[in-house]
Amino acid sequence: MVSRFTVIGQIRNRETIAVGNKIHELARLQESYGRGKWRKCKGKATIQMTNTGEIRFVELHWYEAQGIGRRKEKIKRDLD
Repeated sequence: MVSRFTVIGQIRNRETIAVGNKIHELARLQESYGRGKWRKCKGKATIQMTNTGEIRFVELHWYEAQGIGRRKEKIKRDLD
């Protein structure tokens, strides 16, 4: 799947929302990407939309695990 946006710079105000069994999609994440200590996180970042080149400041949500990295990044809301 091609990403619809690219994160520009650093993700700020990063915080963990859920860990392990508290993640609703845990079984699907493990099946798709492998076993690991999965965390659901959120943060604020500047992104560039791939199709239009538009630059926006947004709140992102994503899943991550050590050795696997960030997966399923999603824009939750615009902060501009």
